[in-house]
Amino acid sequence: MTSDAPADPPAERRRRSSGRITLADVAKAAGVSPITASRALRRDRGVGEALVAKVQAAADTLGYVPDPAARALASSRSSHVAVLVPLLTNRLFVDLLEAVQSVLLPAGYQSLIGVTHYDTHEEELLLRSYMAHRPAGLIVTGFERSEAGSRLVASSGLPCVHVMETSTAPGVFCVGFSQHDAGYAITEHLVSRGRKRIAFVGAQLDARVLQRAEGYRRCLRDAGLHDPQLEWLDPRRSSIALGGELFAAVLAARPDVDAIFFCNDDIAQGGLLAALRLGVRVPEQVAVAGFNDLEGSDQMLPPLTTVRTPRAQIGAQAAAMLLSLMRGESGVPHNVDVGYELVTRGSS
Repeated sequence: MTSDAPADPPAERRRRSSGRITLADVAKAAGVSPITASRALRRDRGVGEALVAKVQAAADTLGYVPDPAARALASSRSSHVAVLVPLLTNRLFVDLLEAVQSVLLPAGYQSLIGVTHYDTHEEELLLRSYMAHRPAGLIVTGFERSEAGSRLVASSGLPCVHVMETSTAPGVFCVGFSQHDAGYAITEHLVSRGRKRIAFVGAQLDARVLQRAEGYRRCLRDAGLHDPQLEWLDPRRSSIALGGELFAAVLAARPDVDAIFFCNDDIAQGGLLAALRLGVRVPEQVAVAGFNDLEGSDQMLPPLTTVRTPRAQIGAQAAAMLLSLMRGESGVPHNVDVGYELVTRGSS
C-alpha cells in the first residue's frame, strides 16, 4: 500500500532525524543556495554585506549552530585558532586573550587556548595536540621554544603570529615591544632620580624577564653604576609573597641598596608590602619599580612606578594580523612594535 502524502524534502528529513537545524534550512529560509549561505556565514570576500546580513538573520531566527568539523571537512579550513600563553593566573595574558577573542570571534573563529606554564616541553605537547585539530592559524607567546616545537611551527605551514616580543628575522610575524628597551627605560628613570645602588629582582626567568634584566645591565653600564652583585634571579614563579621574601633578602644582604627594579608588578607589590612591615620608607630609603602595570599597582602605598605594557593592543593587533595572513592578504607587516609607557608614581 502506498501513501499519497508528499515525501519530506531531504533537508527536512535530515533535520528531523538529527534534531539539528541544517545549513540547507538556513539557505531555504534566506532564499539562497546552500553554497551561498555557507559563504555568507563565513563572510567570504565577494559576498555583499546585505546578503551576509540576510543569511545571518535567517540563521539567528532558526537557531542554527554551524558544525565546525563538517565545515572544516567541506572547506579544508578550520574555524579554530590555537593560542598558546604561559599562564592564566597572570592578568597580562588574560587581557591579551580577551583582546584576541574580540577580533577572532566576529570573524568566525574560536580560540583553542593552551597554557604552557613556561615549559617548552609542555608547549611542544600542546602544539602536537592542536595540530591534530588542523587549526587555521597559531598565536604563540615569544620565541623561546624547544627545537622540536620550533620545527612543528615551521613545518605546519600554518600562519603564525608571535606576541609580546619583536623580531626582524625574515618570515617571522610578530606584535610586541622591546623588553630590553623597556628594562633600560625603567632603570634609566631610577638613575635620573639620583639612585646609585640599583638592584634587579627577577623571578620566573623566562626569556622576557632576562631581556629586561639585560636592559637593566646595559643602562647601569652606560651610567657607570653596574654591580653584578646587585642581581637577584629566582626561578620560582612570580608572586606577591615571593616579592616580599626577596625584598627582605635584598636589604638583608645589601642594606646600602637605594632602589630595586622588580621584573614584574606582582613581586614589586609584595616588595612594597614588605617595606611597610619592615618599616622601610619608600621612596626615601629605597625606591621601588615594577613592570607591566598590573591591577592594584596604582593603589599601593605608595603607588607603584612601573612600565605599562599594551597587552590588549598586542592581542587585538596580533589577531588582526593573523586574520590577514589566513585570508592570504598581501602586504601584511612582519614586525609591529606597539611600544610601552613609563608610568612614574610615588614609589620612585
